[in-house]
Amino acid sequence: MSDQPVLHVKGRVLVGPEDVRDELWVVGGRVSFDRPAGARDVRTVAGWALPGLVDAHCHVGLGAEGPVDAETAEKQALTDREAGTLLLRDAGSPSDTRWIDDREDLPKIIRAGRHIARTRRYIRNYAWEIEPEDLVAYVAQEARRGDGWVKLVGDWIDRDLGDLAPCWPREAARAAIEEAHRLGARVTAHCFAENSLRDLVEAGIDCIEHATGLTEDLIPLFAERGVAIVPTLVNIATFPRLAAGGDTKYPRWSAHMRRLHERRYDTVRGAYDAGIPVFVGTDAGGSLPHGLVAAEVAELVRAGIPRLDALAATSWSAREWLGRPGLEEGAPADLVVYDEDPRADIGVLATPRRVVVDGNVYS
Repeated sequence: MSDQPVLHVKGRVLVGPEDVRDELWVVGGRVSFDRPAGARDVRTVAGWALPGLVDAHCHVGLGAEGPVDAETAEKQALTDREAGTLLLRDAGSPSDTRWIDDREDLPKIIRAGRHIARTRRYIRNYAWEIEPEDLVAYVAQEARRGDGWVKLVGDWIDRDLGDLAPCWPREAARAAIEEAHRLGARVTAHCFAENSLRDLVEAGIDCIEHATGLTEDLIPLFAERGVAIVPTLVNIATFPRLAAGGDTKYPRWSAHMRRLHERRYDTVRGAYDAGIPVFVGTDAGGSLPHGLVAAEVAELVRAGIPRLDALAATSWSAREWLGRPGLEEGAPADLVVYDEDPRADIGVLATPRRVVVDGNVYS
């Protein structure tokens, strides 16, 4: 047995939405539902326990101007930990954050490598900026560097058009996605507008970030192909401010961004009603702070997603989608304890009582 104290979590343990246990034990940093024989040094934590929350779209090691130093990246990860967010899908970062994997006190990260964007069609210092003929090679590179995901920038403002436009020709996207799949990686794409979505979905993409351009005619295609969306509504809330900044130079783009913002809740609810998988992501890093998962869950509920499904989108179903365990026998003991039942009041997510990472307890 490890020198680490045995942890006894008692009260109500939400192994699944309806699978509620009275207790679990943590031995050697792992979950057990059997009381360990001969355990002497036992610490008890009581309350409502959930698997560590998931932020399925964030950026560790990224700031407003590009990559940040390790100290800043550490603060980002610690902020997520304090919020109970213990599994992060890093949807693009120019920083090498592999050192975080050696830290038992920090969240676990699933990386998508670095963003892949069209030349001069994304935020400066964030992405590899390339042309379509190089897309397959860069996707292969990032598939090998990542943890089973690759991130494309699917659309961005075209300054000649003065509006959002697709970044990749259909066949280039198809070839790149096929290469990622051959290498065992899934592909996701940043997409704000409507006109890049059909090509990407028909090319075989696995997920769309933001998905503000999802329209009624596209929803059946997403549902049929099982393409997930991560709406990042706390980020979409910034669209009016962004639009105001472009009113003079790019009025067409500004008006488009406002329309996307105005219909954001209808878009998300329409996707949910059609059976499209919806997951929680905040787009933290870059311009948004980390630790916003509770706010994003609240936004999904505001959009009309039932509380329990919004909660699952940052816990049980999100972990299953990402291929990581929840509160299972022998799984790493990553969990969050609350004073009240988060199924009844998702506002509870904002105030965790205890956070447990690999069996270590943090306030």
